[in-house]
Amino acid sequence: MNIARHIALIDELCFRPFPAEHGPSDTGFGGPGHHVAVLETDDGPDGDPARRAVTVDRFEKARDAVYEVLASRWGDTGPWNPRTVLPRTEREETPGPWAWLGARVGSARLWEVQGTGRWVAVAVADRDPDDGIRLLAVVAETPPP
Repeated sequence: MNIARHIALIDELCFRPFPAEHGPSDTGFGGPGHHVAVLETDDGPDGDPARRAVTVDRFEKARDAVYEVLASRWGDTGPWNPRTVLPRTEREETPGPWAWLGARVGSARLWEVQGTGRWVAVAVADRDPDDGIRLLAVVAETPPP
């Protein structure tokens, strides 16, 4: 866990141009109006629930450490529940990576970064037991719905 490196990457993504097309990037993937950075990842599912729980706990601690640094800059925010976005995707278009995030994480920390026109979310993707666990940072130009 390298919190300083995570913060530096989030800072960079707040000013990096968004890609014109959807696809992989040097930090994860992106598309028009958003970047998704994989800050940390495990080796993927191995069928061991105890190992998975330990990994989730470690990534949540890293998320909380990133949150503490960003909250000191951008303000304290309560947890945001991205799962509320999923039902809305059936009846309205969901901007940027918000529907993708809602399918993968239980909660996130979210800020509107003044002076950049961007939104930042930090979360642990652990909802799919058949997928690896990831610590994510999302930077988007549109707020979540």
